[in-house]
Amino acid sequence: MPHRRSSPMPSKPPPPITMDAIYAAPGYLFRRMQQIAVSIFMEECKAFDLTPVQYGALIAIHTHPGIDATRLSAVIAFDRSTLGSVIERLQAKDYIERKPAPEDKRIKLLYLTKSGAAILREIIPAVERAQARMLEPLKPTERKALMGLLVQLVDLNNEVSRVPLRAEDALEHLGKGG
Repeated sequence: MPHRRSSPMPSKPPPPITMDAIYAAPGYLFRRMQQIAVSIFMEECKAFDLTPVQYGALIAIHTHPGIDATRLSAVIAFDRSTLGSVIERLQAKDYIERKPAPEDKRIKLLYLTKSGAAILREIIPAVERAQARMLEPLKPTERKALMGLLVQLVDLNNEVSRVPLRAEDALEHLGKGG
């Protein structure tokens, strides 16, 4: 009897390349939700001429007056090189001011101006409306479940982010909790 060569077990064929596969992928869905979230934020907050990142930066500067740009980057998990233009825009709008650090004049510390504090007070209701609208299509129990899972995913994947959240580390150097 002739010896037959056994061929390897046939492997499972790769899934077909379709748009449906893309539309169901987590990365695609996260990117789309980010687009939707920014769109809703900009619509609700259009009267204030602030982006979500500028808003986050103002909140962080309000919460931690005297924070420097490097620590601000860590607190809001935003790329340091891009944050420079955010800071410049906020300063041009007279919402923040930069003052040299007493111990090192090269380091600029960030503070809200009176205009910055006022815009924060005024924008809060619009931001809250935007946040509610993002989850509005879901039932209350679904909203709670989604938020719990998102918090968990972000926390568990923090270290693989281009800019991991480092709020505690940054604030420890500020000498302030929060």
